Amino acid sequence: MVEPGERLLARLHPSVAPLVVGAAGLAATAYIASVDPHEGGHYPTCPSLYLTGFYCPGCGSLRAIHDLAHLDLAGAWGMNPLAVIALPWLAWRWLRWALESAGVSVTTRPAPGWALYLLAGAVILYGILRNIPALAPWLAP
Repeated sequence: MVEPGERLLARLHPSVAPLVVGAAGLAATAYIASVDPHEGGHYPTCPSLYLTGFYCPGCGSLRAIHDLAHLDLAGAWGMNPLAVIALPWLAWRWLRWALESAGVSVTTRPAPGWALYLLAGAVILYGILRNIPALAPWLAP
């Protein structure tokens, strides 16, 4: 039996999903830009930082997005360099998804399997390095 939600999804144009995700991303960015995460009390503490006392690879991302929304690249880099590097890649992936769902052919090769392991290793290494006190001036949020 087909569920009512599945029937609705089958009727929607494939480009609706990337448009909804893009609108949600813009709305979240607008909210983060207007409610400063540099001031305490607006957002919850990072669960990893709260539970372990260690910075996770994502710590400082809200502040980095706030700084990027205000065109402060240096401030964003100081909060989370990984987020500053990842955001253009995520934007490119979203654009590719939107174009493909609209019927535009985008030909790219998939990343090799080892690249995923390299990426995961880099994120883990970044999480470790940003908790070393000697590297805190460059990597800690």
